[in-house]
Amino acid sequence: MQPPQLNHKYQALGNDSRYFVVTGGRGSGKSFAIGSFLALLTMEQGHKILFTRYTMSSASTSIIPEFIEKIELYGISEHFRITKDEILNMSTGSSIIFKGIKTSAGNQTAALKSLQGITTFVLDEAEELVDEDTFDKIDQSVRAKNKPNRIILILNPTTKEHWIYQRFFAAKAVNGGWNGWKDNVTYVHTTFKDNMEHLSDSFLLQIEEIRRRRPDKYNHQILGGWLDKADGVVFTRWSIGPFNEYSPHVFGQDFGFSVDPTVLLKVSVDKDRKKMWLKTMYCKVGLSTKEIGELNRRHAKEDLIICDSAEPRLLQELKVYCNVKPAIKKQGSILTGIALIQDYDLVIDPDSLELIKELNNYVWHSRNERPIDKWNHHMDSLRYAAQYFLANANKGSYVIR
Repeated sequence: MQPPQLNHKYQALGNDSRYFVVTGGRGSGKSFAIGSFLALLTMEQGHKILFTRYTMSSASTSIIPEFIEKIELYGISEHFRITKDEILNMSTGSSIIFKGIKTSAGNQTAALKSLQGITTFVLDEAEELVDEDTFDKIDQSVRAKNKPNRIILILNPTTKEHWIYQRFFAAKAVNGGWNGWKDNVTYVHTTFKDNMEHLSDSFLLQIEEIRRRRPDKYNHQILGGWLDKADGVVFTRWSIGPFNEYSPHVFGQDFGFSVDPTVLLKVSVDKDRKKMWLKTMYCKVGLSTKEIGELNRRHAKEDLIICDSAEPRLLQELKVYCNVKPAIKKQGSILTGIALIQDYDLVIDPDSLELIKELNNYVWHSRNERPIDKWNHHMDSLRYAAQYFLANANKGSYVIR
């Protein structure tokens, strides 16, 4: 059987660029094309390829079988030795290593420890990496000599707030969906129209139905267009407007311990009108306990701040500076808090730009009824404050010692 021919757009993967941004919608064939390119790349000597996703539980059952399929299609199986996390071309010595970026411990990046000698770094489902600093560390570590260094990002476009769009599209005045080269970046974009010979009639009928009934979904999920706002956002009833300084209020706080920001959010509530007004007081990375305490005292004075309860020692130290109380966390509290807030119209202070970004990107998980644990530093602060406020009878500007 003849191996399938890759769409001509993927010939650009052989360019001399350092960066390759590969986008597309459903049925575009991008995953197959990249996998085929990498398998064939190992037929040359001197390549060490690290294939990652933000989370990768078991490459041996999820990703490696797909690579085996491609190797068999090209009739080159006899060259390879395959283990649970590596594909080694024994004829050339080139290899593909599989590893997730996020460790089971949390923020530490496992992939960073595997970058020595890497010539090609591939990040699949790159939209899941929301931390640009992590990407920068990886980028600076891919520097093997004597072979072209490639960094390949494969993604389904999400919102224009994402750092990938801001860095590789907005900052370079490149439109989404463009194929070409600019400033050491090669752009490859395909849709189902570039992969028609491999798609079933029933799939094409499904696409046509989506195009007819949901043109917004068709443009995003099928054609791979970038969104101004994410699909499936948790909070939809919000608008931009001035903060209400006259209704009772409380503060919510989520702490950032390394790369994440510490947020102080002011929440004003009118229960009769079912409205909440939200204002970011600060959103900063890398703060010490003293700096958090001083900022809290400056912005909240003696008013009550409902805080993330994950670090009791930190709360105890903050009591020297300000009036803090731990949020109550128990099973189901996230969904309960979201449900309470969804009964209210939210009015967002126009200068609270990071809060607006989160509202546009805080979405439900597609596989369960929980929000994805990203874009949620303001969202958690809001939940802590709102749950406390709505669960207590006498609301106002609290002083509790």
